[in-house]
Formats: sequence, C-alpha cells, structure tokens
Amino acid sequence: MIKKSGFARFARRCVLAAGLLGASVPVVAHAEADRMVIFDDDGFALAQWMVLKAPHVKVLGFGTVSGDFWQKEATAYALRGLEIAGRTDVPVVQGATYPLMNSEKLTDRWEALYGKLVWKGAWMKKWVEKTTQALPPYHPADVVPDLPWGNPKTKPSAENAAMFMIRMVHQYPGQISIIECGPMTNLALAQKLDPEFASLAKELVYMGGSLNPRQKLTSAASAQFAREFGNSPRREFNIRFDPEAASITMHAPWKRIVMVPVDPSTETEMSAEFVKDIASADTPIARIVKRGANNFPLWDEIAAAVWLDPTLIRSSTDLYVDVNTMFSAQYGDILSWTEGYQPDVGEQKEKVVLTVDVPRMKALIKDLISKP
Repeated sequence: MIKKSGFARFARRCVLAAGLLGASVPVVAHAEADRMVIFDDDGFALAQWMVLKAPHVKVLGFGTVSGDFWQKEATAYALRGLEIAGRTDVPVVQGATYPLMNSEKLTDRWEALYGKLVWKGAWMKKWVEKTTQALPPYHPADVVPDLPWGNPKTKPSAENAAMFMIRMVHQYPGQISIIECGPMTNLALAQKLDPEFASLAKELVYMGGSLNPRQKLTSAASAQFAREFGNSPRREFNIRFDPEAASITMHAPWKRIVMVPVDPSTETEMSAEFVKDIASADTPIARIVKRGANNFPLWDEIAAAVWLDPTLIRSSTDLYVDVNTMFSAQYGDILSWTEGYQPDVGEQKEKVVLTVDVPRMKALIKDLISKP
C-alpha cells in the first residue's frame, strides 16, 4: 500500500516518465505574459474558438469527456474544430467515456421512480414534449457519426486527459487555468490519481449547476430551455451526468473556483441575428459559425468570456458548493451555503457568477471570431 506522500512522489515519477516517453507533444510556453489554459469539454464550438483566438493566451490542450456527446464523438469535434482554426498544433487528449458511478440504466431507473429528465445527453432517445431543437442521433459509445463540419484527418494524443492535466500542472505549477464545460469526470480522476493536482493549478472555471434560473427572453426556444429548471431549479445536466465526479472536484483544494451556473445564460441566445452579427467576417471559423444559429443559450461561451475578461461579471456571490450524490429525487442537484452555514466537511468557497454584461460579451465574441 502506497502512503499519501509516497503516492504523490509515485505520480510525479509517472508524469516525468510519460514526458520522457513522448506520451504527447511537448508544450513550450509563449511569452511570460501569456495565460495558460486547458479546456475540458464534451464538445467543441464557439467557446473553444474564442479562447483559441484570444491574444496572450496559450491553450495547452483540449480534453474530451462524455456528456452531450460520447467522448469519441467529442474528440472528433475537437480535432475537426482545430483543423478549421488552423491550430492542429494544440493537442486533443481523450478522457473518460463513462461517469464514475452513474449510467444509462441507473438513469432509466431514476426516471421510473422520480419522473422524466428534460435532457440526458448521450443517453437521449427522444424529447418528452414537442421541441424545436434537433435531437442528436442516439448511438453506442464507440460509434462516431459523420460530423456536419466534415470528419477530421488528424488524430488525438496517445495520452489520456487526466494524466495530461496532471503532467501540465506539475510542469507549470500555479500557472494553469482549467476551464471545464462538460461533466467533471476527468477532473475527478486527475484529483484521485494525484492529490496535489488541484492545488497545483491556478484556478478552475466551470460551467455547470444552477441556483434559481428564470426565463428572461421571450422566444420560443427560451421557453423550451426553461423546462429544464422550471420545476427543478437546482438540476443542471453537466453536474447531473456525473454527480460523484462533480462532488470530488468541488472538494479538491483549488486555489480559486469560479462557477458559471445556468442562471446568467437565460439572458442569452444563439439566435440567427446574433450569429449573423458575430460571423460577418469571411474566415473559416465564421463560415462554420454562420450555420450555428441553434437558439441555444450561450452556456460555455459565458464561461470562456468571463475567464478572458472578468470585468464582464456584473454580479456574483461567494458560496460553498457541493452536489447531492444520494440516489434520491434530488440526485445531482446543487447544494450551496453562505459562510458559516456549510457542513464544513471539505466544501470549497466558489465565486458564483449571477449576471454578466451581455452586450459587452457579444462584442468580445464578435471581435474574437472576426480575427483572421
């Protein structure tokens, strides 16, 4: 049995060995002023392109995880997205295919006991109610359908996402931000493999969870998305897909955590007008974005935007946050406390974003997407 301190040394040796064996392409930092980031997600779209095109940002890699899509499909999207951006120098590292404990069968059982979920991601077969949003094709975890952007020609790194993130934070201690916009399975695995992982990162910024979101826009799509939190305001898909991983991650000793819940996204929409405005430039990314008027809220884009420019945050609050991991009607729901009310069993204080400056955020997105 390896003691905790011995395990940390063991993990560092594994990380060093992985680097010496060429587990992935070595990363060389840019100028000292550059901000370093790893982006972990269950897909690839506007938010990732924003961070890629931002000045003074060094993207060390993109991790992939199952959630809205299976991990292999998310990996294909990430590879193709980097090809479109002309940034195949940035590695794509494959992460977890399945949640730590949750599963499709357990979710079916939960629904039989407590009612239907609005969205189930890769496990979604049909909408409960008539919905204008297209439903991704249901398929097994090892199947990757043809992508609407075209299929990638490049391949992912041979390294897995958890070990990649561990290696990077050891290589650049205190310098790397991690943006998480999917389920937290890779982060939880990294923390369990190396107890120093979270403490060596600069910060965690994640999109996930909800407190008390309310419909703000009057469009049909906005009303349909409001179904997810109308009767269950504390339930959100990224957390609900792998609640155990989210709880492990939230208890880890990060220097700083920024939570971007659903709440601020209800003032935003990927409408045809918005897409037409931000994708007016004739660039490869803009040409793809022009096809992206899906009327989704700008969930991940808010997380990317407030990391790039924290002054976009109009209001926020400090809360201690955890996740209900009991297999009950509230499985996967967010738990939160103000100072002094938390159970004090390892919960971490998080800066929770409540509202953002939407016009300025849209201007930032347009500026980044229009760059050649």
